[in-house]
Amino acid sequence: MSIDLPQPIAAYFDADAQSAAAVARLFTPDAVVTDEGKTHRGRAGIEAWKAAASTAYRYTSTPIAVHDDGDHVVVTGHVVGDFPGSPIDLRYVFTIDGDAIAALEIKP
Repeated sequence: MSIDLPQPIAAYFDADAQSAAAVARLFTPDAVVTDEGKTHRGRAGIEAWKAAASTAYRYTSTPIAVHDDGDHVVVTGHVVGDFPGSPIDLRYVFTIDGDAIAALEIKP
C-alpha cells in the first residue's frame, strides 16, 4: 500500500533513514520539534535530537495513513525497532511552510 505524502513529509521519512543532518535540512531555520515531552528548536537543535535518537535506537518508521486537517498533516507511522514498546504506531503532526517543515510533534 502506498501513501501519497506532501513532498516535505515524504522527504522527512526518506531522510530519517539517512542521517540527522539530512533530516535537519528539511526544516525551516526556526522550526520546532516536540518528541517524548521535549522541545527542540532550530536546525541545530533538530539535528542534535535526531542524532541522539538514532544513536540510542535502531528503528524504521513506515507511513500507514495520512490526514490533512488544513492546518496540519497528520501521518500515522508504524515504528519498529530495538526500543521498549516496539512496535508502535505513532502520530507525526507536521506543520508545513512552503517546501519546508515548520513544526513536528511526535506522539502516541
